[in-house]
Amino acid sequence: MQDLITEQFREIVDSSNQDLTQENANTDGKSPMGMMSLFGSISAKAYTVEHLLSDDVKRAYEAGYIHIHDLDFYATGTTTCVQIPLGKVLKDGFNTGHGCIREPSNIISALALTSIILQANQNQQHGGQAIPMFDYDLAPYVKKTYQKKCTMLQDLGFTGDLDKKAWELTEKDTYQACEAFIHNSNTMHSRGGNQVAFISINYGTDQSREGRMIVKNMLLATQAGLGSGETPIFPIQVFKVKDGVNLNAGEPNYDLFRLSLETTAKRLFPNYTFIDAPQNLMYYDGSPRSEIATMGCRTRVFANVNGESTPVGRGNLSFTSINLPMIALESTNISAFFSKLEDYLDLASKQLFERYKYQAEKTVANFKFLYGQGIYWNGEELDENEKLGDILRQGTLSVGFIGLAEALVALIGKHHGESEEAQALGLQIIKFMRDKMDALVESTGLNYSLLATPAESYAGKALKVTKAKHGVIEGVTDKAWFTNSNHIPVEYPIHAAKKIQLEAPYHELTNAGHITYVELKEDVSKNIDALEILVKAMKESGIGYGSFNVPVDRCLECEFNGVIYNACPSCGNEDEERIDRIRRITGYLTGSLKKWNTAKRAEEQNRVKHGGRA
Repeated sequence: MQDLITEQFREIVDSSNQDLTQENANTDGKSPMGMMSLFGSISAKAYTVEHLLSDDVKRAYEAGYIHIHDLDFYATGTTTCVQIPLGKVLKDGFNTGHGCIREPSNIISALALTSIILQANQNQQHGGQAIPMFDYDLAPYVKKTYQKKCTMLQDLGFTGDLDKKAWELTEKDTYQACEAFIHNSNTMHSRGGNQVAFISINYGTDQSREGRMIVKNMLLATQAGLGSGETPIFPIQVFKVKDGVNLNAGEPNYDLFRLSLETTAKRLFPNYTFIDAPQNLMYYDGSPRSEIATMGCRTRVFANVNGESTPVGRGNLSFTSINLPMIALESTNISAFFSKLEDYLDLASKQLFERYKYQAEKTVANFKFLYGQGIYWNGEELDENEKLGDILRQGTLSVGFIGLAEALVALIGKHHGESEEAQALGLQIIKFMRDKMDALVESTGLNYSLLATPAESYAGKALKVTKAKHGVIEGVTDKAWFTNSNHIPVEYPIHAAKKIQLEAPYHELTNAGHITYVELKEDVSKNIDALEILVKAMKESGIGYGSFNVPVDRCLECEFNGVIYNACPSCGNEDEERIDRIRRITGYLTGSLKKWNTAKRAEEQNRVKHGGRA
């Protein structure tokens, strides 16, 4: 173990292992803080494996059958992510440890403090921070701004249409506030490794004038880009689609939906989550707290056996993924596969419970902002030295999986994009896993759920360990990566509508999170109607969360933003080193493919476009 750690330290110092220094494309593994973060990460993982994992879990992890995500944070006892009740935190005020912050009195201050809240809380969790009701939570501060403008104009003796002028000034302030929030989201380093806070915001259904103004200006500021017109990487933006609210012409927020499509075509965000999907609609009662919201790459938190079923104030505690291709290759038949799968589901679930028990021994004093300031489920009501066991029961424990497509090839010779038999078996496998999670909810009283894992570094790691054990097997281990979760393989040619149709049933089964993306070849900014058709196809098919990958490139010679094929259409630059190609790595964007690990870079190069109709 010590020799391995020493070798990894040397690779960090020499920057000789891209897969080690760029496990996460949101980091800079060559920077001083990036290097220190990696040193700490390697040491923390070694400590956890040797001292905190039970023997059977340790064997399964080291053999590559399961992957414990964010293992380096295990010993800290922190959790993955949370959906922040922003309106509550702003109204009550908060303390980051160096003095109290009172409620803001205008939208500029409100969004500035929102950035501070996200930055402060990011240091208390290892995953993403999300705001589930961005428009509803900030609308009161647009109203306060308007009221201040009215008072100011009256004091100045303004004689024109006071209401109209006050709203014009409020609109300008709202745009400025949104612009600053986007710039802050892409520049405020919060975690080790020069990482910016991993932020998601959900919006689109508030029909008030103030809420609509927030969404409109966030979209316009996103379209404008950063200082040199760069595409903003954060926040991950999620537009909540609801029939009767914003999906169809004539509905109150349809204009915002259309503006969101224009923004997606230019900047890749927002993504789209669907309140009417069966797994989301079942919890919807018309209130903002009952609307689906997602975070990070795809994490979904909703059902709750220990309280209100809502995303607000809740998050995922931790998740562990299963290597499906490895199990498939070691099974003599389908029946044997299910037997082995059940064993590893039991083991992964046990490991999550052991981690929960470890987390439950921590106190509010260990996470003073996350719990002490009411970010997480009324945590401010706890005493500083009170243990977290009861409050953490509001969170979720998720088992994930990788490589369904390759597992199907190993079992029956084809993946679910190629045959109806494989699709049926794929759904049978994922339903089997979901049924196990549901049974655990009943038997333990904890919120176990099933995740369509957003594998980044794990896509290559799982492949590597499987190939080392079983060699190169056509259609299974003959690439540099395993396909993420239940996706159709990225290199498989398939029409957009067919891909949506095939992946949609998995969304209802993977209640801890999922995403379906469509890869578009052409610039769709001049064909927003086509993009609308695809969003509506997702909605009708039961997709829970969807996104679109469109070409978004920037020439570093002349700062042209747009689609660059072989050469920049503005200056003629053909040097690939001088062209930034913004791409989606799992559910978030990265500003340069140079920051991707080798497996995900190989995957990106093999992605095919999903054009036409089925």
